[in-house]
Amino acid sequence: MFYFKTQEDLILTDQGEIARLKQSWPLWRLVLTGLNILALVLSVIMSWHYLAGGSMAGCGGGSPCEQVLNSRWSDIAGVFPVSGLAIGVYLAMLISGMYTGPAADESIRRLAWKVMLFLAGSVAGSAIWFTILQKWIIRAFCPYCMTAHITGLLLAALVIWRVLTKTGGNMSGRIIKPLSVTGLVLSGMTLAGVLAVSQAAFNPKAVHSDVGSQQNLPAINYQNAPVIGSPEAPYIVTLLFDYQCPHCQKIHFMLDELIHRYNNKLAFVLCPAPLNSKCNPYIPRDVDAYINSCDLAGIGLAVWLADRKAYSVFENWMFTYESGNYWLPRSPEAAREKAIELVGREKFEASLADPWIGQYIKTSTQIYGYTIQSGMGGIPKMIFGSRWVIPEPYNADDLIRILQENLGVPSP
Repeated sequence: MFYFKTQEDLILTDQGEIARLKQSWPLWRLVLTGLNILALVLSVIMSWHYLAGGSMAGCGGGSPCEQVLNSRWSDIAGVFPVSGLAIGVYLAMLISGMYTGPAADESIRRLAWKVMLFLAGSVAGSAIWFTILQKWIIRAFCPYCMTAHITGLLLAALVIWRVLTKTGGNMSGRIIKPLSVTGLVLSGMTLAGVLAVSQAAFNPKAVHSDVGSQQNLPAINYQNAPVIGSPEAPYIVTLLFDYQCPHCQKIHFMLDELIHRYNNKLAFVLCPAPLNSKCNPYIPRDVDAYINSCDLAGIGLAVWLADRKAYSVFENWMFTYESGNYWLPRSPEAAREKAIELVGREKFEASLADPWIGQYIKTSTQIYGYTIQSGMGGIPKMIFGSRWVIPEPYNADDLIRILQENLGVPSP
C-alpha cells in the first residue's frame, strides 16, 4: 500500500525542519560562529604576512599599521608570530562551539562551554594587552589588529553572557555556575598574562629588519648635508627619518649619546625620507599619519640652509614632547613659525625656495627606495656601507649593539 504526501504534508515537513534548524542554530549561535570565523580569518592573514613578508593592504610605506605588524611585539622570542597563537585559540573555540547545540550530550555541552569560557578569558586578556601595547608602547594602531581584538572581546562577552543565561533543551538552569564561570575566565586571562610577561621577559629583538644591499646607493656629500656630529668622523651612518614618525623621535635623542661614546668618531647624516607620495615616489599609498611629512622635511632643510647652528635647535624642538609624556608631531604651521623665529623670515623664505631642498629630498627618497625589502619600507632606517637596518632600540646601549652587530660599525 503506497502513501503519497500531499502539499500540506510537505509544508508541515519543511516547517518542522526549519523549526529544528532554528532550535539548533539560534541567532546568538550564528553571531558567535560568525565572530569566531572573522577573528580566525584575520589571524590567518596576519600570520601569513609575518611568514611571507611584504605589506598588507593599507599598511605600506611605514604606516602605523606596518609599524605594529613589523614591531618586536608581533612575535614571541623573534621566531613565532602571536597571531599564530590566535589561530589555535580561535580554531579551538570554533570547534568547541560546534558541540554547544541541543544535539550534543549534556556532558559534552558542558565541557564545550567550559573550554570556550577559558579561551574567552585568554582572548579578552590578550586583546587588552595588545591594545595597551599599541596605545602606550608602539604608539601606533593597526586596523587589522584592532578589528581582531574588538571581535575577540565581543566573542568573549557573548560566550560569558550565554553561559550565564538559562538554556532550553535537555539542560535545566544555568549551563555552568557563576562561580565556575568566573574561575574559568580568570584562568584564561591569567594565561594571557603569562604571554605578556613572556614577551617582556624575552626582551624582544631590537631590530625587525636587517639586510645587505646589493646596489650602489646614491652618494651623499657629507660636507653639504645635515649632519649630527662631525662630517670628518671616520664612521658616518646615514639615517632615514620622518618628522611624523614616533620611532624616529625615540632614536633622535639617542644620537648625541652615541657620538659621545664614540669620542666623535661617529656621525649621522640626516636624510629626510617623507612617507608621503607627494615627494616620495616609493610610497604606494598615503596614510593620514604622514600627510604633512613632505612639508615638514622642506621646512627642516630650509632651516639648515639658512643657519646650520640653528638647525640642531630646530631638530630638538621638532622631536621634543609638547606636553606630558606623549609625543605628537608638529604641524607645518607651528614648524614654519619656529623656523622663522630661529633664522628670520627673509632668510627662511629664501632658503625654502632653494632648489637644493627638492634635490636632497629626491636623493634621500632614492636611498629609501633602494632599501625597500619584500615590500617593507619602514623607518627609521640606518645605513652603513652596504648594509641597512630598521632599528627598534630600547636605549643607547641597544643602538650601539645594533650599529656594531648589524651594520658592522667598528667599536669606539
